[in-house]
Amino acid sequence: MLDWLTDPFQADFTRRALAEVLVLGVACGPLGAWILLYRQSYAAESISHGMLPGLVLAALAGAPLVIGAAGGVVVAAGAIAVAGRDERLGGDTGVAVAVSGLFGLGALLALSPDAPPRLQELLFGDLLGATAADLIAAAVLAVGVAVALGLAHRPLSLSAFDRGAAPSLGASPWRWELVLLVLLAVATVAAAPGLGSLLLVALILAPGAAALRLAARMPAVLALAALIGALSGFAGLLLSFHAGIATGASVALCAVAAAGLSFAVR
Repeated sequence: MLDWLTDPFQADFTRRALAEVLVLGVACGPLGAWILLYRQSYAAESISHGMLPGLVLAALAGAPLVIGAAGGVVVAAGAIAVAGRDERLGGDTGVAVAVSGLFGLGALLALSPDAPPRLQELLFGDLLGATAADLIAAAVLAVGVAVALGLAHRPLSLSAFDRGAAPSLGASPWRWELVLLVLLAVATVAAAPGLGSLLLVALILAPGAAALRLAARMPAVLALAALIGALSGFAGLLLSFHAGIATGASVALCAVAAAGLSFAVR
């Protein structure tokens, strides 16, 4: 049994993949719980899908994917903000149009004759191909998100659970909602090289959804979300190794399975 657990992590590249997914899981799980409480799950999906053109351009230019992800997130956020202001369409419709357009642009760029091979990894990630530099970048960004969430715990709680009284207690709901979206963008940039623009949403939202079902108090929810996020990453790498399936998809599948089990348990 012990060999079954340790065999996948004999090589350096699998240990780097494990370190990266554990770091991402611990940071993204609690963030996902806050995203769900603020009802911003659509924003999480929109930003991750809309940044595809940035990832493709970075790959075409031979630049680090983190840089492309950061640029793509900025452009996606701007397009979503502009589209959402059109009252004739409505916020959700405008966002859907903007994200679909950006995702289509990314697909067109990916079909360019100059596109490098295996560009599908931008959609589904490449955890096993993570370098030391990728790991450091993901760790720095993820730790930054975790520290910011810890420092902002009180105003985030006030704004999430009592928006009416929050301003009188020194917490402006719209301001902290903006802070949360900025942290979401940072986490998206951190997770994109490993999990791709399609699968990273699962590691952000699914552990938070499971924790909110299983725990009643916010500190317990955040701790449980971090644990489920880390375990989903570990279980995903095991599943990928023993079943011979894609690593990013395995991690996303395990995260979603944890959310499904939480609904069955309680």
